[in-house]
Amino acid sequence: MITRALRPLAGTASVLLRGAVGTARRVVPASRVVVPAVVLLVVLANLVGVATVTLLLLGVSDDGGVGRLVLLVVAGGYLVLAVPAGTVAGLRRQRVTNAWLWSDRSPTPAETTIALRLPADVARVSAITWGVGALALGVVGAAVYPDPLVGLRTFLAVVLGGVVTAGISYLLVARAARPITARALAAHPPDDPRTLGVRARLLLTWGLTSGVPLVGLVLLVLDPSNPDGPGLFVVLFLPGVSLVVGLLAALLNARAVGSPLRDLRRAVQRVGEGDTDVRVVVDDAGEIGLLQTGVNAMAGGLGERERLRDLFGRHVGTDVAARALRNGVELGGETRTVAALFVDVSGSTSLAEELGPEAMVALLNRFFAVVVVATSAEDGLVNKFEGDAALCVFGAPNTLPDAAGSALRAARAITDAVAAAGEVDVGVGVAFGDVVAGQVGAASRLEYTVIGDAVNAAARLTELAKDHPGRAVASDAAVQAADPGERACWERGADVVLRGRSAPTGTWVRRRPGTST
Repeated sequence: MITRALRPLAGTASVLLRGAVGTARRVVPASRVVVPAVVLLVVLANLVGVATVTLLLLGVSDDGGVGRLVLLVVAGGYLVLAVPAGTVAGLRRQRVTNAWLWSDRSPTPAETTIALRLPADVARVSAITWGVGALALGVVGAAVYPDPLVGLRTFLAVVLGGVVTAGISYLLVARAARPITARALAAHPPDDPRTLGVRARLLLTWGLTSGVPLVGLVLLVLDPSNPDGPGLFVVLFLPGVSLVVGLLAALLNARAVGSPLRDLRRAVQRVGEGDTDVRVVVDDAGEIGLLQTGVNAMAGGLGERERLRDLFGRHVGTDVAARALRNGVELGGETRTVAALFVDVSGSTSLAEELGPEAMVALLNRFFAVVVVATSAEDGLVNKFEGDAALCVFGAPNTLPDAAGSALRAARAITDAVAAAGEVDVGVGVAFGDVVAGQVGAASRLEYTVIGDAVNAAARLTELAKDHPGRAVASDAAVQAADPGERACWERGADVVLRGRSAPTGTWVRRRPGTST
C-alpha cells in the first residue's frame, strides 16, 4: 500500500533530486530517484533533530535502566507509526502537484498555490509529527521516572529537536524544489510574496544555529532533575552539533539567496550591454521571485522600446526619431536652409506593366536601397518614398556644414550606382534654398517633412534630368553653395522656365568626362 502511495511522488522526486544535485537539465528516470530523493531530504533533517534530542537527553538518570528502556521502546514504536503516517500525509497534501507534473502540463492558479506550499507543507508535517512525539514521550517520561520533571525535560528536548527538523526540512525542500517552483511561476508569475522572505529566512537560520542550541544549554543548566548539571560530553558536543546545523542552514540559505542574486546581476549586466532578450528563471516565490519577475519585465519593456525605436527610425529616419525622442513632437516647423534631392524612375508605368506588381516592388526596393545608402553616406535624410520616387533632404533636421555639396555628391553616387546596375533609368534633381521643416498633419498622426520652393524646384529639375545624359540636374543656387571641389564636377547648363514659374532658373549638369572647367 505504501509502495502504491509513493508511486505518484516519482515525478516530484525526480525534479527534487535534480534540483538538489544541480543537474536540472538532465532527466533522471523517476523509478530510480523516488527513494533516494525522499530519503535524502527526510532522513537528513530528522537525523539532525535526533542528534539534538540525544544530546539534550544525555545525563538523565536511568533509574536502574527501566525508565530509559521504556522511553526508548516508546520512541521506537512511535517512529514506526509516525514515519509512514507522515509520508502519506505529505503525499496527500501535494497530490495535486504530482498530478500536473505527471501529466506534463501547466498548472492552474490554484495548483500553483499548492505547489508553492511544498516546503511549508513538509515543515508542517515534520512539526506536527515531532510535536505529537514530544507530548507522548513527555508523558511517558513523567510516568516511568521517579522525578516527573524528567518528563518535562524530555518534552522540551523533543520540541527543540522538532524545531530543528522542521527548519532544516523547510530549507532543504525549498532549495530542492526550485525546478517545481520555476515551472509553477512560469505559468503564473508572482504578484506578491508567497513564501518566507529574506528576513524570515535569516531569522530561521539564526534560530537553528543560535536560538535552539542556546535554549537547550540553558535548559540543561537549569534542569532541576539533574542537579549536577550537564556533563562535559554534552557541553562539548552540543556546540559541535550547533556548528554542523549552522553550517548546513547557512549553506542552504546562502544558495537560496546568493544563486538568484548572481543570476540577476548577470542579467542586469547583459541588459546594460544592450541584450534586452535576456530572461532569468523565476524560481523563488518570495521577495527574490518578485525581483526576478521585475527584471524580466524591465528587460521586456526595454526590448519593446528598442523595437519601437527601430521601427520609428525606419519610418521617419534615425535622425528624426532621435530628435523626436529627445525633444518630443509637436505640430509646426522652423525655417531651414537645405538642399533637396528628388529622384524619380523613368518609364515606371510601362515597366510595372511588363514586370508585374511583385517583381516591380522588388525592383523598386533594390533601387531605393541605392538611394538610402548614397543619402546616408552624406548624412542626409530620406524624407519620404512616393511611389517610384524619393525625396531626400540635406540640412534638416541636422545641420550640415556643406548641405549643397552633400546633396550633389549623393546625386552623382545615385546615378553612378543606377547606371552600373542597369535595371532602371532615373532622373535626379537637386535644389537649394529655404524651407519649413517640421511636423505636419494632425495631433494623432504626424509626419516630419520639408515644405518650400527648393523641394518644388528639385522635383521639376528631375524631369529635365531624365533627358540629360548624366541623368542629374542641379539649380544654380545649389552648385554655387557647394564647396569648390564639388562645384568642379558640374558644368553650366541652360536657363529654363520650370513648370509653375515665370522667371527662368539657371541649371547645372554633371560634367562630361574630359571637359575642362
